[in-house]
Amino acid sequence: MIDYNKKLTLHRELYPMSDIDISCESDRGRILSAPALRRLQKKTQVFPLELNAAVRSRLTHSLEVSQTARFIAKTIIKKSEGKYGLEELKDVFISTAEMTSLLHDIGNPPFGHFAEVAINSWMQNSGLKILDDLIEVGDKNRAFKEMLVRDICNYDGNAQAIRVVARLQRLNLSYCQIASIIKYTRGAYEPKPAKSEELYYIKKKPGFYYSEKELIENIYEALDTKTGHRFPITYIMEAADDISYLNADLEDAVDKGILDFEQIYNLIKKECEKLDETYLLDLVDVFYKKAKEKEDEPYQFNLFWTLTRAKLTHALVEHVSTVYLNNHEDIFTGRFDSALLEFDKQSKYTKAITVLQNISVKYIYNNKDVQTLELKGHKILTTLFDTYSVLLKLDFREFEDLVDDKRISCFMSQRLIRRLSSKHIVAYKSATAKLSNDDMEKYKLEEWYYRTRLIIDYITGMTDDFAYNEFKVLSALEA
Repeated sequence: MIDYNKKLTLHRELYPMSDIDISCESDRGRILSAPALRRLQKKTQVFPLELNAAVRSRLTHSLEVSQTARFIAKTIIKKSEGKYGLEELKDVFISTAEMTSLLHDIGNPPFGHFAEVAINSWMQNSGLKILDDLIEVGDKNRAFKEMLVRDICNYDGNAQAIRVVARLQRLNLSYCQIASIIKYTRGAYEPKPAKSEELYYIKKKPGFYYSEKELIENIYEALDTKTGHRFPITYIMEAADDISYLNADLEDAVDKGILDFEQIYNLIKKECEKLDETYLLDLVDVFYKKAKEKEDEPYQFNLFWTLTRAKLTHALVEHVSTVYLNNHEDIFTGRFDSALLEFDKQSKYTKAITVLQNISVKYIYNNKDVQTLELKGHKILTTLFDTYSVLLKLDFREFEDLVDDKRISCFMSQRLIRRLSSKHIVAYKSATAKLSNDDMEKYKLEEWYYRTRLIIDYITGMTDDFAYNEFKVLSALEA
């Protein structure tokens, strides 16, 4: 039976409240005042190290996603006609969808998704060599080491988001608000499933780390959610993200001078004809003519895309809310194994989205200038990890002395540790304080794991410009 009173609850890790509306407002306040959210204004959406404030950052993108999610949530409630306990939880349902969407990129590193590749590549090629040289592992702990290795080599912005809100920022959000952020339901320490396996789509990427495993288990139990299943509001956040970024990419490409009005129009026409897609084609034809008739040349694209985006967004919101309610039981239990926008492959709306995706991939993401900036970001991140790897090469006793402000023989380590965030060091200390040293080999592995998380937390929490400046300072390119 679908009853949202079982999902939108008062549970939270510390100090649960007695009123669901106050609990919801408390979450909103904590999220909106979080430093990690503010830092998104200086993190890449598509274009790294962007100085033009009109081009979207992670923060402005997230604001747009949150508005679209709010629209979807309100439409679902309207169409549900007072059923499922949603009318009584209307404000909580809408706010949770909105705030989850505001948080959805909070774990993303500087320089965009390409940075995830750089981080995992460095861990596989350099980080694991440090681990192998530092700690010898016998048969007893070999499987445990392999599990930790899998986890540490699978950095993902979605999994990092859980770590940021729960461990680094310690926002103490309600369990339903955290559960909504878990876009993928597989732990980074678990093997990737085969495409033929059940729930492949929602397990295809890591959704949380070993470091948050216990927290996720507690959340799932409290919210009556089976292991490996999704929280229903997550589907809304995902759809809002898909709708928002495809609309935004084309607009930003024009601001950057990568594409112009006529090119956008002709590319949409070309892709629509190739896919035999008529809905979007008819839409752009109407608004192209209106823009050409009513506006001077510099403003033609603005009118064209404002009208197109508004009409398309409204239609897509209506579509995904219908898909949500038509598959409500599977979505409520979290076993619906598809994005809402991808569920009906033959839908005119799915085809319209595919057209926009194709244009973004071919003409924006693969643009030479964009890729050059991504390569620059790769170099910056790799150099930072190389520099801070000195801390990973220490014996665990030396590193414990270091974080306790004791002097050790390594000159570089003494200087580098002071550059790390105190909040991140507190998270490291809190995690390692709970470890058992009955099995010293296992203890060393787990301590090194959390130490590596500390370095990853620090570097991935940087904004684009902070990472760039840190790179220049540590490379002696700047005083």
